[in-house]
Amino acid sequence: MVGANLKAETMALMEKRVAMETEMNSIVGRLCNPGGPGLSGNLVDSEGFPREDIDIPVVRAERRRLAELRSEHSEITDKISANIQILHSVRPTSRASSTKDSGPEASISSGEVTSLSASMQTGGFSVTSRAMDVDVVTCIPFAMVDEINESSPAAEDGLQLGDQVVKFGNVEGGDNLLQRLAAEAQSSQGQAVSVGVIRQGAKVDLSVTPRIWQGRGLLGCHFRLV
Repeated sequence: MVGANLKAETMALMEKRVAMETEMNSIVGRLCNPGGPGLSGNLVDSEGFPREDIDIPVVRAERRRLAELRSEHSEITDKISANIQILHSVRPTSRASSTKDSGPEASISSGEVTSLSASMQTGGFSVTSRAMDVDVVTCIPFAMVDEINESSPAAEDGLQLGDQVVKFGNVEGGDNLLQRLAAEAQSSQGQAVSVGVIRQGAKVDLSVTPRIWQGRGLLGCHFRLV
């Protein structure tokens, strides 16, 4: 069935994205270790010579791999979002209609919707039942943490590279998202902001406090729209 196949494809993409996020976090952890070059730090010393305290070819390879993962991660996220939009419109057929129409284009059945609920709960999605209908309720990310600085407010408060943002204070989607995210952080300086993310397939709720620190900005991370 179309619905079941789409669900299976979406779950497979989610598993692949989790593996990619794990790899990205590992790379970031290695690059951002104390004394490390970071995600974009110089590979030469103050005199312009190659740094002797790091393995430059390895650093370049890891930065290149991280860029590749970010690009592929974005593509997968777009595909997952598109699939979820389709699944959102799926309705189960009744027992009678499913018996009458059992062709390859039949709608996803009630049993399959129940299975979808169990499978997608850990992916930030849930299925809620009513008397004669079932709606697929989704949490669709609108931004991703694609860069985060060590010891930044964002890192200390629990945000991680690859987190899919579904809520940041009063921002939960819409237009002018980057401007609204910046305004939300600015207006909430020194105050805890409720943040909801999807991390490795599970919904995680955090409290992040924008504040002045030794680095740039009030959070020390970068959001990319998805």
